[in-house]
Amino acid sequence: MTINLNSVKIFVRPGATDLRKAVNGLAVIIEQQMEGKPFSGNVYLFCNRERKLLKAVWWDRNGFWLSQKRLEKDKYPWPDTREAARELSGEELSMLLAGIDFFKAHKELYYKKVS
Repeated sequence: MTINLNSVKIFVRPGATDLRKAVNGLAVIIEQQMEGKPFSGNVYLFCNRERKLLKAVWWDRNGFWLSQKRLEKDKYPWPDTREAARELSGEELSMLLAGIDFFKAHKELYYKKVS
């Protein structure tokens, strides 16, 4: 099964998550702490304290998918605060998995006038 990352919303839970939890425990976090909807088909991402393990949870018509990736070297760039976390695009998820820290990238500036 492949997921079309351009047709779903991808949400990040900032900070560390106890990834000994399986789908049921992570679905409770999605619902109660992230105020998300586990059955929406959106993808929810979680990372452990060492930032070497990432889990993704999403609902697919009749059941949950739980995917995990463990890095053998290096760490995932991961936001610590709710303010730093945000909805990701498919492209940003690809960058995250490649180790690119776009969370600390320059923010776009908006000005109303020059003088």
